[in-house]
Amino acid sequence: MAGSSNETRRWPKRVYGQGDEPDARFSLANERTFLAWLRTAMALMAAGVGIETVNAATSRPQNPLVTWLALLLLAGGVLISATSFTRWAATERALRTGRPLPAPRMGAVLGYGLAAAGVGIAVLLVVVGI
Repeated sequence: MAGSSNETRRWPKRVYGQGDEPDARFSLANERTFLAWLRTAMALMAAGVGIETVNAATSRPQNPLVTWLALLLLAGGVLISATSFTRWAATERALRTGRPLPAPRMGAVLGYGLAAAGVGIAVLLVVVGI
C-alpha cells in the first residue's frame, strides 16, 4: 500500500510512493534484469580496457583505431550503467501503477552498438592486422 510506514522508508520515493505493491515475483524479475544490465555494462568496460591493454602492450606503435574501439566499448558500458537504474525505476513504477511497461530502448542501442563494435574488430583484424 502506498503511504504505509514501510513505503516512507523505501527509496526512491518516486517509485515506492506510487501505486500498490506488485507481486514480488515481478519486482524480483525486474531486479534481476537490472543486475543483468549492470553485468553487461561491466563486460563492455572490461572488454574496452582489455583491448586497449593489448594495444599498449604490443611492440608495434599503438593503433589509434584500436583505442577508438576501446573507447566505444567503454562508452557503451558507461551508457548502459548510467541508464539501467532509470530503466529499473520506470519498470517498477509501471508495475506498481498498473500501466504498460516502458519500451526497451537500451536493447536497440546495445544490439546496434555491439554490431558496430564487431564490425570494427573484424575490420581491424583483416585490414590493419592487429
